[in-house]
Amino acid sequence: MPPTARGERIFDVGAVAFDLDGTLLDTIHDLAAAINALLADLGYPPLPKAEIRDLVGKGMPNLVRRVLASAFAVSPAAVDDDEVSSALTRYQGHYAALLGRETGLYPGVREGLERLAAMGMPMAVITNKATRFVRPHLDLAGLTPFFRVLIGGDDLPVKKPAPDPLLHVAARLGVAPAQLLMVGDSTNDAQAARAAGCPVLVVPYGYNEGEPVQNVDADGIVPSLVDVAERVRLIAPKHP
Repeated sequence: MPPTARGERIFDVGAVAFDLDGTLLDTIHDLAAAINALLADLGYPPLPKAEIRDLVGKGMPNLVRRVLASAFAVSPAAVDDDEVSSALTRYQGHYAALLGRETGLYPGVREGLERLAAMGMPMAVITNKATRFVRPHLDLAGLTPFFRVLIGGDDLPVKKPAPDPLLHVAARLGVAPAQLLMVGDSTNDAQAARAAGCPVLVVPYGYNEGEPVQNVDADGIVPSLVDVAERVRLIAPKHP
């Protein structure tokens, strides 16, 4: 297939995997509300949503560690692991109570997924979010039926940016890593894809730990998931 009218690369793939937070769903409102409920429990003032947005990345334990570091005015490495574990339990309780209350789909998500599904494209979600919250978010958003495989942050021993979740999904879907397109919003997604040997596209509207998405080592930036559907061609899988 030739490049698009704008000269963009078309990816011949057997499947597409998506990040969740910041790619499919705008979850920052629920995340921030749960973080500030945790801080209130601990006797600390709330953090601005914009600051919490920049702390999101690499899973909930890392978010809680960064938040505690901000509250304690120390480096994340200086926060005691037991404090993180205790606070994480509290945080997840708040998050479970708030889940989906203010979460919304980004523009073009449903339309893009519908176009990919119409092509017969196998799809998966690969997220660092705690596994217990992944399906409820997708169920509430009405997106679960689009995906054959869901991988959360607790399903494997390591999370993105390690390549393992992408390699696992490629094997589950019966495609070679080079035929699994990763779509995300952050350096974590891109580094995982590069390490796994997968092509990767990023969206410009998500959470990249405060860094410009233009600095991410990806194969392109797509305005929405509709553009993803225009950048792929489904081919017969070459088994790894």
